[in-house]
Amino acid sequence: MRFLAITLIVHRPDPVTGRQKSTHDRFREVLDNAVLAEELGFDGFGVGERHERPFISSSPTVVLSHVAALTRRIRLFTAVTTLSLLDPVRAYEDYATLDHLSEGRLDLIIGKGNGSAQRELFHVTPEDQWDRNAESYEVFRQLWRQDKVTAKTRFRPELTDAEVWPRPYQRPVRVWHGSATSKESVDLAARYGDPLFSANVTNPIEPYAELIRYYRERWEHYGHDPADIAVGAGTAGLLVAPTTQQALAAYRPVFEANLAFFRRAGLPVVFETLEDFVERSSALIGSPQQVIDKVHRYHEQFGHTVLHLHADAGGLTDTQHRDSLELFHSAVAPVLRKEIPDPPFPWAPVHPAAEEPAHV
Repeated sequence: MRFLAITLIVHRPDPVTGRQKSTHDRFREVLDNAVLAEELGFDGFGVGERHERPFISSSPTVVLSHVAALTRRIRLFTAVTTLSLLDPVRAYEDYATLDHLSEGRLDLIIGKGNGSAQRELFHVTPEDQWDRNAESYEVFRQLWRQDKVTAKTRFRPELTDAEVWPRPYQRPVRVWHGSATSKESVDLAARYGDPLFSANVTNPIEPYAELIRYYRERWEHYGHDPADIAVGAGTAGLLVAPTTQQALAAYRPVFEANLAFFRRAGLPVVFETLEDFVERSSALIGSPQQVIDKVHRYHEQFGHTVLHLHADAGGLTDTQHRDSLELFHSAVAPVLRKEIPDPPFPWAPVHPAAEEPAHV
């Protein structure tokens, strides 16, 4: 099994202390967490893309380029690239550049994105967002693979023998499809034989397991080998401590502060108590053995081989967060790496580009 640390770069007051970092300090924290993730042995570091409050992750390529300069081994993920909002030509240019600067350490997770404010900002409607996402991905996919692209498009000017530079380092980049609630993203992933990444954060396991089962059905419908399926899954929180009691005591202030925030904001509350949250959500809170057992329980339903954890403290103190990550990597990760297989492809650049011929 492989492990990612992911941030959406939420920028709001700490749920427990009420203090809010400056924008500058929040970005520095993200960079520090990326370096820490590599030091601890994470396999990937992901940055989300949101274009609305309270997120400041509107430019993931810029952030990941800086992370690439500070690290050497860890793979870099987008989580997710909101292709329904983006011009696929411009997105290709940015990510092909990042692909070179990172020496082919880039993986993409794409999706339509969430939130009405960012849809309004980019003049995207609920009715056309899935069509935009599919069209943008199809154009993006062609641009990555072909030197000249012709494409009839609805949502941007058509392309005729278009050349877009630079040509990428990886041939091609691996693209995962982010999945939360809809079959459209699942079907798109299966159609192209691409891996799936389940959000697996807001709700109990059942709706996510249903979508993953649907993905496997559509994968075979499109004629792909079931042995090539790769699934990743998110988690709703992390706190690993030597004992269950210590984990619950440390996480309770975070849970209660978040619960109060949801109620003030009028957001739906799925888990009313910390105990219910620990039991029925994807959060990994408890002793090392409890966390191992829970990941296995989810693996029985998902068959996932990649797991994402929160890169941010999210209300924990810095010491609590680091101690939890260190205990996860010393006592949990080695067991899961041994007992759950890796994805069915190398964790490395995809067919690094050969030396390109000179162009006149």
